[in-house]
Amino acid sequence: MNTQHFSEQELIRREKKAELEKLGIDPYPAAAFPVTHTAAEIKANLTEENKETYVDISIAGRVMSIRDMGKASFAVLQDHSGRIQLYVKRDDICPGEDKTLYNTVWKKLLDIGDIIGVKGYGFITKTGETSIHVQEFVVLSKSLKPLPIVKEADGQSFDAVTDPEFRYRQRYADLIINPQVKNTFVKRTVMINTIREFLNSHGALEVDTPVLQSIPGGAAARPFITHHNALDIPLYLRIANELYLKRLIVGGFDWVYEFSRNFRNEGMDRTHNPEFTILEFYVAYKDYYWMMNTTENLLEQAAIALNGSTDVAVGDKVINFKAPFNRVSIYEAIEQHTGFDISDMNEEQLRDVCRKLYVETTPSMGRGKLIDEIFGEKCEHHYIQPTFITDYPVEMSPLTKKHRSKAGLVERFELMINGKEIANAYSELNDPVDQRQRFEDQVKLMERGDDEAMFIDYDFLRALEYGMPPTAGIGIGIDRLCMLLTNQASIQDVLFFPQMRPEKRDGEAAATTE
Repeated sequence: MNTQHFSEQELIRREKKAELEKLGIDPYPAAAFPVTHTAAEIKANLTEENKETYVDISIAGRVMSIRDMGKASFAVLQDHSGRIQLYVKRDDICPGEDKTLYNTVWKKLLDIGDIIGVKGYGFITKTGETSIHVQEFVVLSKSLKPLPIVKEADGQSFDAVTDPEFRYRQRYADLIINPQVKNTFVKRTVMINTIREFLNSHGALEVDTPVLQSIPGGAAARPFITHHNALDIPLYLRIANELYLKRLIVGGFDWVYEFSRNFRNEGMDRTHNPEFTILEFYVAYKDYYWMMNTTENLLEQAAIALNGSTDVAVGDKVINFKAPFNRVSIYEAIEQHTGFDISDMNEEQLRDVCRKLYVETTPSMGRGKLIDEIFGEKCEHHYIQPTFITDYPVEMSPLTKKHRSKAGLVERFELMINGKEIANAYSELNDPVDQRQRFEDQVKLMERGDDEAMFIDYDFLRALEYGMPPTAGIGIGIDRLCMLLTNQASIQDVLFFPQMRPEKRDGEAAATTE
């Protein structure tokens, strides 16, 4: 065996594994272990009055600490629900003359991080600690790599692992040693289930649409491209599922939704990951006013489900998710925060405003992109409390219905919370002639070098020509919403496995995980 890449601790653990095997103990037994209780259940329910009902406990988990006291030991076992103290007495687990199981296996060959199963009975120590008096134990999985140890004293943690490089790359270890991390992901699931229950209770139908698409439509974003060998055609990982969901509205479904895994070949920062989750739903015979009301009610319910209140702590702020949310038009927002009324400006005038505001631009940017840059740079960060930014210029919104009373605008809103976009919604464009012209305008932007401009989706245009009813649609950033509702500052903290650069190894430029 090549041992050059093993640390001293890893070599010692491999030697212990070999010693277990010499004793006839399989470090990775095939048989299942019967678990009857969890740590949290025992700690929550065991009392002096009912301890007779906890005389036959079988529990399994990871050893997190061992305190040797000679003929007895205390240990801490961690299962999926939490931690509990074990009391191991030599003569109880080795009632005969042979004390190998305690003196050798328990005291010498067991390490922190090993997974064991124990049987015994529950009791409460003189200091009030709920514990398990172990009568049997078995090794279920020998840990060959030592865990970073988090020391605890007086209810406080010391030497906690906070290095993002370690935590995000080795999430499995992060989840073991930082219990609060697991709670974030449990809350994420509660949030998604709450949203799903809200939609289902209102008659929505959950659907699936393609991830591999011949045209990356439904958003302005740079796609990932791949190649299908059998068909010999390029395919794109979806940047949005909007156009497919609207095809279903054409087909006769009145309310459809999908938790969509999307991919955008763009930058990475604390609010962007190239792979992310969006909830999109589309409802026939509704408009963006209805969608604003529905969205604020949905998010209010999600906040209460996760935090018990509409007031949610986010960093040093408290954000109130109580409906209704404030509503401000994008032109009003820009004038309020920059002093410029841009509502009637053409592209050249907008470029001049950008120069005065020190907003960077490129020649490929059209009028819509310039307005988007001004808002993003000078306005977005001001909106901490939930605010609907409404009534966007038509140039910014190629899939949106023109405003019913305001020329040059469309019926669109973006929901801003804590200075970031959380949702984007429209009264959907259902005029196939107008939609074709909007797509053609996007192609002109693409020819100018805008690599986020939309392709023409001819099949979607054909679907619209069959007739799509008036429809309201929305996309909600699930990862960003989870950041808010769980008080996490980075999108990487709400993704189990965020995208990272390939890991560098000694003597290698990069490598995959071990």
